[in-house]
Amino acid sequence: MKKICLCGGGSLGHVIAGWLSSKGKAEVNILTGSPDRWNKDIEVLLPESETLTGHLTAVSGNPAEVISNADVVLFCYPGFMIASELERIKPYLKTDAYVGSVFSSTGFFFEALKILSPHQPLWGFQRVPFICRVNEYGRSANLLGYKPCYHIAVENVTDGQKREFADVISEWFQRPVHLLKNYYEASLTNSNPLLHTSRLYTMFGRENEGRAYPRMVNFYEDWTVEAADVLIKMDHEFFNLLKVLPVTEGYLPTILDYYESHDAKSLAAKLSSIAGFKGITSPMIQTEDGWIPDFKSRYFTEDFPYGLRYIWQLAHSHNISTPVIDEVYQWGISKL
Repeated sequence: MKKICLCGGGSLGHVIAGWLSSKGKAEVNILTGSPDRWNKDIEVLLPESETLTGHLTAVSGNPAEVISNADVVLFCYPGFMIASELERIKPYLKTDAYVGSVFSSTGFFFEALKILSPHQPLWGFQRVPFICRVNEYGRSANLLGYKPCYHIAVENVTDGQKREFADVISEWFQRPVHLLKNYYEASLTNSNPLLHTSRLYTMFGRENEGRAYPRMVNFYEDWTVEAADVLIKMDHEFFNLLKVLPVTEGYLPTILDYYESHDAKSLAAKLSSIAGFKGITSPMIQTEDGWIPDFKSRYFTEDFPYGLRYIWQLAHSHNISTPVIDEVYQWGISKL
């Protein structure tokens, strides 16, 4: 495990590239649609004000040049790009390359299991390893926050190989790594697919359908009791689905437990008061009549068709009643 190819040029691609290459953990290649905008040297500013400087081995838009020698491939793509990019890199993958995703709840495992060889090693983070943003594209980025540990799923290899790979990721990212039971535990979450969609539905659906707001609405600071109520109901249906899937009981806390709340009112108060959520705006655009939803935002294009969709499909395939999830999902899909 000496060579990694990071696919995608977003903030996580920048930070992971600089982190791994600066620490000498791996040779780093980048597959990106904008190779000409990348410098071979990349800087990462840490929260402690220290700067890491890494050197990239290769940057290309051609998968033949950067995928074919990779021991590890890591997707940093939004959900809508996963299937097409898997198809694009498939001819160039080594048979024993570990292909993974930096965030698994946008459908990576579901698509990879359909598209790639049944013997191709797969892996994915349950949640992103860093909080980060690009400073200067292709040259520098800010690492804003760490996670205390990582949870990953690994598929299509032996249990011994799973543990060995987890040790590699732990060494690379310098954090403890816990193996999940299976890809369901990495892919199915009650964070963005439920959190975002419940808020969007109550903000722009129901009696607010077609409404123009007089101002930009804060996504979390203006969180409503109605949105919290829908989120709690969706979460209850989601946990009914988990009961019939081969997942470890308690691998996820309920929404109420996670946010230390007991009902819709207390949950709304909690979400609207979290310091890290302050200042986050809603997917809206300004018109002459006021602020209206931006259905081209990734809140819509990601969280409905590449987040909530997989929960909705699994629930229906297992005959789990999900009337609220159905209502929210069908509304969101109708807007795309």
